[in-house]
Amino acid sequence: MENVAAVLLAAGKGTRMKSGLVKVLHPAAGRPMIDYPVTAARVVGAKPVVLVVGHQAEAVQERFRAADDIRCVLQEEQLGTGHAVACARDVLAGFSGTVVILCGDTPLLRAETLKRLIDFHHARTATVTVLTAMMDDPYGYGRVVRDNSGKVLRIVEQKDADPRERDIREINSGIYCMDAAFLFDNIGNVGSDNAQQEFYLTDLVAVAAGKGLACLALCSDDAEEIMGVNDLSQLAEASRCLRRRINRELMLSGVTIVDPDQTYIDQGVAIGADSTVHPNCHISGATIIGSGCVIDSNVSISDCRIADNCHVKAGSVLEGSELQESVAVGPMAHLRPGTVLHAHVKIGNFVETKKIVMGEGSKASHLTYLGDAEIGRDVNIGCGTITCNYDGKNKHRTVIGDRVFIGSDVQLVAPVTVGRNSLVAAGTTVTIDVPPDSLAISRVPQVNKDGWRLKKK
Repeated sequence: MENVAAVLLAAGKGTRMKSGLVKVLHPAAGRPMIDYPVTAARVVGAKPVVLVVGHQAEAVQERFRAADDIRCVLQEEQLGTGHAVACARDVLAGFSGTVVILCGDTPLLRAETLKRLIDFHHARTATVTVLTAMMDDPYGYGRVVRDNSGKVLRIVEQKDADPRERDIREINSGIYCMDAAFLFDNIGNVGSDNAQQEFYLTDLVAVAAGKGLACLALCSDDAEEIMGVNDLSQLAEASRCLRRRINRELMLSGVTIVDPDQTYIDQGVAIGADSTVHPNCHISGATIIGSGCVIDSNVSISDCRIADNCHVKAGSVLEGSELQESVAVGPMAHLRPGTVLHAHVKIGNFVETKKIVMGEGSKASHLTYLGDAEIGRDVNIGCGTITCNYDGKNKHRTVIGDRVFIGSDVQLVAPVTVGRNSLVAAGTTVTIDVPPDSLAISRVPQVNKDGWRLKKK
């Protein structure tokens, strides 16, 4: 295939976002908007991918600092799309082939559509090919003006269009394929004689047509793909579109999503077949969920690894945790980062965990806090138990051996170890290590005063 490079325009501030964060770093379905066109460019084999950055350039560059196929160039003044592309000229010096020009605020563009555009461009030996779409209400978009044979003559921006041109329903997506030699030979000649007084990249279309070069347009099958995001309302709509795609792909792979419109799963989440996700769940980050799992309503899961046949019950929050096979969590449990639950563990309602490892078959069923702890196999943690892991300055660990029974309302004052097969009686405050096979009890002796109530009367 002919060499392909990509230039991605990402310098704009995004004033209409009304935000201190540059537009292209706003998240859509869990990823910054700019990730999506970058991914599409990579999928079609574009190399290098040149990011034209401006506002908050360091933040955008930091996002891709580790990527060896990404080059960043600075557009110090935002003087229009033509000026932005011209900023990439030096970094692409000597490149021969096709330059794909993309926008950093089009997260809905599919790699398949971009590949179709490139194939169309190459098959017809075009100099310029623009991706277009048909819209019932094209207000705000540049209009594509064709001749009677269908060749593109020019693109007219909304503010520069006359009444007849404004009636055209075919609009410019801002996504192009251009011959590299033509692009960089002519980009410096683009003027700014227009309503915006900017250097429009679209003017190259008229330049190519005026020279009799092949200037074509490919109309997208789905206008949704070329939707640009300019404000938070449009960002929400783009995120909804992305989530619909994500949910559809998961359902086609065998995942039951009870109500897709009320289920929020981010890009990059993996869920195995025969799992069920109930409404109003939020699953994000690098989460991987196995097969045969049930995720009840109103659950939030981020950056977790959940093995097969687990059940996360209603209202639970899981962050940065690992669940091995057949674990049950909740309802209303909170697993904080660093939690590792081995197979067949049960975490019940109103239990909070943080940086613990809990062995196979162990359980903490009610109203418990377990932090900075190592818990063995087949351990029972009674209701109201807490590990007192913080002394005001430092965190300390609690170690509980296999087959320990912890009664209700126990405080384990770390650092402390409870040996295997021991029993800690209800109401005990454990401040010293408990040997294996022992009973630990620290209660104030009970005193019964016979007839006390009668004497008070």
